[in-house]
Amino acid sequence: MEDVAQRGFAFTAAGTAARLNGALTPELYAVQRVEGHGRGSIAVNAIDDTLTFVPFRQLPLWFKWRKIASRVQDKLETWRLEATYAVSDLWKALRRRR
Repeated sequence: MEDVAQRGFAFTAAGTAARLNGALTPELYAVQRVEGHGRGSIAVNAIDDTLTFVPFRQLPLWFKWRKIASRVQDKLETWRLEATYAVSDLWKALRRRR
């Protein structure tokens, strides 16, 4: 059985390498790709660090797609929250007028 804590430390090191160097080795990109599917993955933080600190031009193609998808999801979530807050504020204003 694999030690999940040890694997977590390895991904933390990969994220730190991305922060410090602005790049990763092809092997580290490959491991992140294999492990990085799903929200509960232990590689999520390392992948986020990689997307934040490695220049877009230096990312492998699958990482570029992941970064674009992440930005689209973030923008959609922002619009959803803004609309929710606007409706909430309007509802509060209408209730105060009564």
